[in-house]
Amino acid sequence: MLYWLTALSDGGDFFNLFRYITFRAGGAFMTSLVFGFVFGRPLIDLMRRKQGKGQPIRDDGPEGHFSKAGTPTMGGALILGALLVSTLLWARLDNGYIWIVLLVTAGFGAIGFADDFAKVSKQTVAGVSGKVRLGIGFLIAAVAAISASYLHPGDLSNGLALPFLKDALLPLGILFVPFAMLVIVGSANAVNLTDGLDGLAIMPVMIAAAALGVLAYAVGRVDFTDYLDVHYVPDTGEIFVFCMALIGGGLGFLWYNAPPAAIFMGDTGSLALGGALGSIAVVTKHELVWVIIGGVFVVEALSVIIQVLWFKRTGRRVFLMAPIHHHFEKKGWAESQIVIRFWIVAMILAMIGLATLKVR
Repeated sequence: MLYWLTALSDGGDFFNLFRYITFRAGGAFMTSLVFGFVFGRPLIDLMRRKQGKGQPIRDDGPEGHFSKAGTPTMGGALILGALLVSTLLWARLDNGYIWIVLLVTAGFGAIGFADDFAKVSKQTVAGVSGKVRLGIGFLIAAVAAISASYLHPGDLSNGLALPFLKDALLPLGILFVPFAMLVIVGSANAVNLTDGLDGLAIMPVMIAAAALGVLAYAVGRVDFTDYLDVHYVPDTGEIFVFCMALIGGGLGFLWYNAPPAAIFMGDTGSLALGGALGSIAVVTKHELVWVIIGGVFVVEALSVIIQVLWFKRTGRRVFLMAPIHHHFEKKGWAESQIVIRFWIVAMILAMIGLATLKVR
C-alpha cells in the first residue's frame, strides 16, 4: 500500500525510497516486530480468559509435557496478524505472487484456527477431521498452483527447475498443478508436525523464510539470474517483503514462546506458515531446493510416515515416539538441547540451499 507514495516522488526525495524492495522489506520487518511486541501480551491474556484449561495435552506424550497443561494456544494468530498487516502495508498489491502467498497463508491459517478452536472448546486432542483439513487444504493449494502456473512466463509455467544444473527444466505439463499442491500441503503439515516443543518450529520457519526470501529476490532480478545461471521469474522479488514480515512476526512471537512458553503457536500458526513457505517455493520455482532448506520439516514428517507404516506392517516401532523430536525426548535429551540443535541443523540446511544458487 505504501508503495503508492512513490507517485508523490520527483525521483530524488524520501518518497522515492518506497520504490526499493529492500527498503520496504525493512519496513515490513519492523512493523511486524512492533506489532508482535505490542499485541503479544494482550493476546495471551485474552486467550487465557477464553480458553480456560488451554491446549489439551496428549495422554501418551512425553511425561515432561504434562507440566505445560493450561498454556493457551492459537498464538499463531499473533504471527498472522503481524504478517498480514505488514505485507498489505509494505508490499506492492498489484503483484500476483503476493496475493497467491497471502491466499495460502490466510486459508491454511483458517483451517488451523478451526482445528485449534475445536480442540480447546471440546478439550480433546482430536480437532477437525484430518480428511476435512486435507480436503480444504488441497483446494486452497489447487487455486494457488493454477494461479502460479498462469503467472509464470513461458516454459517456466509448468516446469520443474532442477538444482545444481544450469537452466535445467523438467517439463511437467498438467502434472505441475498436482505436484505444486503436494508441495504446499506437504509443507503445511510438515511444519505442523514439527511444532511440538517450545520454540522448535518458529526458528526453523524464520530461517527458511530468510533463505527463501533471498532466493525470491535473486530470481526476480534479471542481472542476478544472468550471473548465477538460474531461471528468471519476473516480479518474485516482492516476496522478499513478505518473508521479512514473517521473520519480524516470528521474532515477536518467539519472545513469548521461548521456554517456558506463555502461549503455543497451535495449528493456526504452523499450518499457515508451512503453507506459506511451500507456496513461496512454488512461485519462485525452487520446489526441490525447498526440500533442502526445509530439511528439518521433511525429516519430522518422514519420521511419522515411517513410524506409522512400519508399525502397521510389523507391530513394532522404529522410533521411541514420533515425530522424531519426541524420540530424542524419550532418549533423555533436554527440551532445550533438542530445540537448539534443530535450530543449528536448520541454519546449516538453509546455507546449503542457498549454495545451490551458485553451484551450477
